[in-house]
Amino acid sequence: MQTDTFPTLNIYTLPVGQMQANCYLLSDKATGGVIIIDPGDDSEYIEDTLSKLSLKPFAIYATHGHFDHIMAGCALQLAYDTPFFVHKNDQFLVEDMQSSAKFFLQLPVVDPPPKATAFSLPYIFSVGTVCIKCFEVPGHTPGSVLFYIASENLVFSGDLIFADGGIGRTDFSYSSKAQIEKSLKSLKNLPDDTMVFPGHGEKFKLRSFKKYLWN
Repeated sequence: MQTDTFPTLNIYTLPVGQMQANCYLLSDKATGGVIIIDPGDDSEYIEDTLSKLSLKPFAIYATHGHFDHIMAGCALQLAYDTPFFVHKNDQFLVEDMQSSAKFFLQLPVVDPPPKATAFSLPYIFSVGTVCIKCFEVPGHTPGSVLFYIASENLVFSGDLIFADGGIGRTDFSYSSKAQIEKSLKSLKNLPDDTMVFPGHGEKFKLRSFKKYLWN
């Protein structure tokens, strides 16, 4: 587990599952409010970490609907009686999670989040005193989103971009290279020193990614 401290937030990064997807725990310092971004896999580890940190989440949010980012969603929903949110355009991926996990990882059947709540934009939510704005960045999946916290100058990018300059796959039947290229251009509007927390791998400053595309 990696811990990052910001003026109003503590962020705990837990790489989970066979595909080492990043599950993020966000805790507001002022109120103790907690959310989970991308529940990934290994609910027992996530629950144990929350318990050790004395944290109890009130909501779960997915950057997109791919199985490796949501497999613990069901168990965590049941454990904390909390809603699970995903963009409406990725609901079909949540519903297809079982077959996807079995096909790609040969995993036994895993129940999808039982109460997935679909949202569409504009969409803004909060963790205690911290405001989080959602941006659509389709391409990797139809409902891929960014979660941007302007007050802390950080963003959760899902599988849009990665530290090594890589971007999300677009070879799925529902993916779009044209859409992801448009989504990447939207990053120009964010400050260069924005800290990026990706769906896999290490965090990085946005300027280090921009050089791959525009320098």
